[in-house]
Amino acid sequence: MIEMKGISKKFDQIQAVSKVSGEIREGSVFGLVGTNGAGKSTCLRMMSGILKADEGEVLVDGQDIYENEEMKREIFFISDDQYYFPNSTPKEMMEYYRMFYPCFDEKRFEELAKKFGLEMGRRINTFSKGMKKQVSVLLGVCANTKYLLCDETFDGLDPVMRQAVKSIFALEIMNRNFTPVIASHNLRELEDICDHVGLLHKGGILLSKDLEEMKSNIQKLQCVVAEEEKMSLLQELDILQMEQRGSLLTLTVRGEREKIEAVLRGKNPVFYEILPLTLEEIFISETEVVGYDVKSLLL
Repeated sequence: MIEMKGISKKFDQIQAVSKVSGEIREGSVFGLVGTNGAGKSTCLRMMSGILKADEGEVLVDGQDIYENEEMKREIFFISDDQYYFPNSTPKEMMEYYRMFYPCFDEKRFEELAKKFGLEMGRRINTFSKGMKKQVSVLLGVCANTKYLLCDETFDGLDPVMRQAVKSIFALEIMNRNFTPVIASHNLRELEDICDHVGLLHKGGILLSKDLEEMKSNIQKLQCVVAEEEKMSLLQELDILQMEQRGSLLTLTVRGEREKIEAVLRGKNPVFYEILPLTLEEIFISETEVVGYDVKSLLL
């Protein structure tokens, strides 16, 4: 488990991260969401032990991660712009990381590189942005660490490669003790892979919840009710968002589906329907309550 206990980090006069607390359970797929400059990369660097928190601490399996060489072997960090040695090849980078990660699986790296169409002897600086991302992901997966920290890993990958990487992550979770932490500015990239999501804004966490729990407690519905029933309906429901077009009401409501439907049926609606919610819509609803400008999150 990774625990963040009131961590803060400042660069000159810029407060990059402010008193962030939270935990990432083993075996989960944790999504860290936020706009550019929200503090995602700084958080990941503190989790990996690259940066030391000015305040607070990061514990990995109960141990302080900073300057802890033994625990760092359990973490692989993929930055948004992964560094490769000048003129290096995937084979050379594999051999380099093998020195630091004793469980590095060379055979699997070579097999996956072949499947992804990556030439082991070709210089990485001749690869496209997406191909460089693929190399970094394969290095991270084949290092066989317990935790894989990914900073904007899916940025630059085409849809087919995104799905391939997600499939590899799913396979790793099934076959071994593997916990990926994926930072992204794009909610849509995380929706079908993460089971827990934290939202960073201006260096602090606005929200950190289990996705299934969030989905079960927020409902989106459309209904048409008589005008005399409309006011009492709105008063009885915990409404997060409301839109009206003619007589059709579209509501995002907090609460359990069964209870919301019971209230609706009590108003004898002409029509009602419960609609599926996207992760994006859930976050819009949750964060608007605290005054967050969600429009900047939707890319």
